[in-house]
Amino acid sequence: MSLKEVVNDPQGLAIRDGLHMLGYAEVDRVRAGKYLQLWFSAPDEPTARQRVVAMCEKLLANPVIETFSVQLTVEASSAAAEPAASASGLE
Repeated sequence: MSLKEVVNDPQGLAIRDGLHMLGYAEVDRVRAGKYLQLWFSAPDEPTARQRVVAMCEKLLANPVIETFSVQLTVEASSAAAEPAASASGLE
């Protein structure tokens, strides 16, 4: 998840300024965000994606100021024959 472009990013500005002080003057802009990983079971990929998007919209992201993206990885479940979906890359 990251802040929307129209939202000021003080953490990104502080990181950029720190990089400039370390001699990395070529860095023009930094946007800071967070990365979450979720492991859960779902019957199929469309259902898994729908569930993750709902989780982000209801709790994990603030839709007023943040954007998010979802990347799904299907893993073989060691406890059951059904595949488990892993959502990662929430930005």
